[in-house]
Amino acid sequence: MQIPVEALNLLMLNVGYAKHNGDWNWKNVYSPFTRIFCVTEGRAWLHLSESTIELKSGHLYIIPAYTMHNYECNEWFEHYYLHVYEAFKSETNMFEFYDFPTEVEATEVDRLLCQMMCQLHPEAQLPDSDPTAYDNQTSFSGYVRRYNDMPLYDKMRLRGATLTLFSRFLEHATPKLWTTNERMQKVLQYISAHLYNDIDIDSLAQVACVTKPYLIRLFKQDFGISPLKYINKKKVERAQLLLITEDMPVKDIAYTLGFNDYSYFIRMFKKTTGKTPQVYRDTMR
Repeated sequence: MQIPVEALNLLMLNVGYAKHNGDWNWKNVYSPFTRIFCVTEGRAWLHLSESTIELKSGHLYIIPAYTMHNYECNEWFEHYYLHVYEAFKSETNMFEFYDFPTEVEATEVDRLLCQMMCQLHPEAQLPDSDPTAYDNQTSFSGYVRRYNDMPLYDKMRLRGATLTLFSRFLEHATPKLWTTNERMQKVLQYISAHLYNDIDIDSLAQVACVTKPYLIRLFKQDFGISPLKYINKKKVERAQLLLITEDMPVKDIAYTLGFNDYSYFIRMFKKTTGKTPQVYRDTMR
């Protein structure tokens, strides 16, 4: 399944160049945006749930949104960083369609693109390397507003550079097995298009033209979880974004996302994130 480039609504939040000397050690970093690093000197380590990756000079690294990770740095380390997220109107998430490599070898063009973005937008550098200093509601909203206020030519330039860096990983990515299944393609597209509605499994079965039990079996086979858990996961991710980018009351966010039972939304959100929606919002302020 091919993703149309015009559907990739990537929005730049931050870009900059960082120098560290054993002071880049942060745990339990979890954000609603994707990170790309271009390492130019030294080394550090990225700890993911199932692996540890050495961050080496001359390489690019990508960390998808909503990926829990830790940083470890015991020596000199320099790198470019780029933070982007897929805006609300985008119905396509590249990480749903492909298994991306975390690391690829960087080219001189990659480095120059990062350098160009830094030179054109010095205001987009992070205030501090500590994620709590920038990964919060006030900062996030400000970064989104700053991008939206940019002239069109600036957005086009940033979008082109960002897509080029993403393409470096996509070049080595492999399509997920489910992408060859037209039924699951239709189901996933239906979920994306109706994320703000109450999605029931019977409707998904009708979209796939199969029985409800067979749909559940196919879905678990391709995605590893039930359709309901997948839908709730996507709704929670969207709720996290809304909680840090909008001033809507938590109850309104629940109803906006198609939850008729507010208590169920609270329980489900806490089960997924470990926090209630209000505590999550307060933490991100």
